[in-house]
Amino acid sequence: MPEKLIFVYNADSGLFNTVTDIAHKIFSPSTYGCQLCAITHSAFSVRDEWKAFIESLDSELEFLHRDEWLRLYPQITDELPAVFRVNETLKVLISAQEISRCDSVDDLKKLIKNKLSD
Repeated sequence: MPEKLIFVYNADSGLFNTVTDIAHKIFSPSTYGCQLCAITHSAFSVRDEWKAFIESLDSELEFLHRDEWLRLYPQITDELPAVFRVNETLKVLISAQEISRCDSVDDLKKLIKNKLSD
């Protein structure tokens, strides 16, 4: 298992951004820009199935918004959303393209399990 997984959302932090994201998810979900958010969160909270899954992972977990990520890792320019694996180095575990092919929490869980078993 990796030492740490960092989940990076393609959305910015802050109250205004959160309210805007909620409205976007409700009124125009097909154009929402963060598939990781869309899969793991309902309009108002973390999905129970996702919460149970991440609690079952034997890894340190960190969740960052795009603006937080860019402050901490300005040199990493991978497309977001993404999941990064940190051992001795920081590497993309799951790319934005792979996340975009997931349609459900179950799809994302399977993808994560497969990547962690490689």
